[in-house]
Amino acid sequence: MIEPEYFLSKLTHHGTDFFTGVPDSLLKSFCAYITDNLREKDNSHIIAVNEGAAIALAAGYHSTGKIPLVYMQNSGIGNAVNPLLSLTDGDVYKIPILLLVGWRGEPDVHDEPQHIKQGKVTCSLFNSMGIPYLILSDDEDNVKKQLDECYSHFKENNTPFALIVKKDTFAPYSLSIESKNEKQLMTRENAIEEIIFASSQQEVFISTTGMASRELFELRKIFNMGHERDFLTVGSMGHASSLALAIALNKSKLSVTCIDGDGAALMHLGSIASIGERKPRNLRHIVLNNCAHDSVGGQPTIARKIDLCGIARSCGYKQVYSVKTKEELRIALGEEEKPLFIEVLVCKGNRKDLGRPDKTPIENKNSFMKYIK
Repeated sequence: MIEPEYFLSKLTHHGTDFFTGVPDSLLKSFCAYITDNLREKDNSHIIAVNEGAAIALAAGYHSTGKIPLVYMQNSGIGNAVNPLLSLTDGDVYKIPILLLVGWRGEPDVHDEPQHIKQGKVTCSLFNSMGIPYLILSDDEDNVKKQLDECYSHFKENNTPFALIVKKDTFAPYSLSIESKNEKQLMTRENAIEEIIFASSQQEVFISTTGMASRELFELRKIFNMGHERDFLTVGSMGHASSLALAIALNKSKLSVTCIDGDGAALMHLGSIASIGERKPRNLRHIVLNNCAHDSVGGQPTIARKIDLCGIARSCGYKQVYSVKTKEELRIALGEEEKPLFIEVLVCKGNRKDLGRPDKTPIENKNSFMKYIK
């Protein structure tokens, strides 16, 4: 395994001192290490809202003459394709960036269904884009040689190069700098329980990727509620609210609730503008804000440093609430004027025995479509 400290030291030896990206579970040890150790240095590490923005940040930084690193899960390649091909490519501006990409869904390695296709096509995507890559070794001596090859490429070609990272490549490292969380805040699962019990028996739910969908599924199972009213957006981070908007607009007599996360909401923040402009009278948009990318290592987001409610209000939501307690949440859930935006401040973490959905995505889709028909 590679020690994160060793890997960072080799990068800085080559002159890379700027890091940006979206956290990934396979990269969580390295991400945690740079979050802990670069945080106090001015602007040397920025956790981006999405992977395309990370490429743009890195490209901007390269104007200083140095080579930046962008980290991401392979599911984020899609967000990065546009700036990789229309900004950094050799036929455009020729901007060298070291890409560190977690290989979820690696063939012959068990993973969740939303990662399988992405895992199969990861290497071919880089081939199609003309971006050379290496599978990062888990041997530190080999890593040194691979990085030498990367930086030789940068010197000769001035274009991106990718290192693809398999599971368990990095040695464990846990985040020591925690984002501030008040002990009295609800857990995310507590908040979801309050939401489902405050909803009608006909209301449909669109839940975001990560722990929120797992917790919604588990709660339905615990309380024997069935799963046909829930669409679990197990992939496509940041797009649950757009799914919910389309359903709300086309099923105007159906009450629709979107359970979103702060990292997901930030990733495609413009979706809030679309909801505010269309003003569906049957949609609640609830963002569970723990200021963290909780399912991929707990790295912080900026969601407590900006005014999400102010954004929703300015975009045209009819009513907006920010709540911390169960009592405040219950009052907000009783609001009838919509579209309704509720930010629920929750604490990080989840219970250790949290299960995963035992329905396939296709089974989930088919039962949901049958219900709303």
